[in-house]
Amino acid sequence: MDIIIGSHVGYKQDDQLLGSVKEALKYGCNTFMFYTGAPQNTNRKEIDPGLTKKAHELMRQNNIDSNNVVVHAPYIINLANPKNTDFGIRFLKEEIKRVETLGFNKIVLHPGSHVGIGIEEGLKNIIFCLNQIITKDTKVEILLETMAGKGTELGINFNELKTIIDNINYQDKIKVCLDTCHLNDAGYNLENFDNILKEFDQTIGIEKISCIHINDSKNVMGSHKDRHENIGLGKIGFENLINVIYHDKLKGIPKILETPYIPLEDNDKVKIYPPYKQEIEMIRSKKMNENLICDIRNYYK
Repeated sequence: MDIIIGSHVGYKQDDQLLGSVKEALKYGCNTFMFYTGAPQNTNRKEIDPGLTKKAHELMRQNNIDSNNVVVHAPYIINLANPKNTDFGIRFLKEEIKRVETLGFNKIVLHPGSHVGIGIEEGLKNIIFCLNQIITKDTKVEILLETMAGKGTELGINFNELKTIIDNINYQDKIKVCLDTCHLNDAGYNLENFDNILKEFDQTIGIEKISCIHINDSKNVMGSHKDRHENIGLGKIGFENLINVIYHDKLKGIPKILETPYIPLEDNDKVKIYPPYKQEIEMIRSKKMNENLICDIRNYYK
């Protein structure tokens, strides 16, 4: 079975989901991830049903299963901060409705940062909010993302995620998104990925993994910095990431690239370009391209 591999793509006001699908196909993706609007604000344009219908038809023509497509919740939602409780609940509910309207069933969520009130209180706030958001009628899975531990982030180890999941009323509607960069920066050694999966299975249950963000890291293990690097060019390394992508226990789970764009000088200005086409080709061939950055720059000239 072919791996399910894709990348983050844009979602622009003019062509909406149709543009997202076209961008994903340009990179050779058979899945993709996107925000339904800017991640740093609440500005949202009404979803155009005509564009959505055309997007799903294009997906069907290219064998992209809607069950593998992932939406990412905005960064500005922080369910751990009691000062943002009402806003976080309301805005995440709205985003979930948008995901349903667009025809998908997965939304990745950063658990939140406790902003100084402490881990225990922060986790309690997340649990409270999610229990207000998730009902028996909720059709969209909320995927808690593993975090690097920058600042006061929560969800930096499997026990914190377990605490949240164990206290959700409708546990079948909450899953997990592993992020390889975040795992590394949180202190998990991806050279021993089998041990990581074993720990996850014993703590939470491997069936809860519903998406994996594939990113190399600029940082050494346990740095708690969260700085993504292009595939094979960071501290995790190509072979370790290939082992994650092709792991037998993770078949059928969408893998999403969120690696950095590459700068390229253009008429005395520096523009940035996505590396996803070249990285996906490299992943499918299981062969590291030592000239990756150079080839990306040449491709976009």
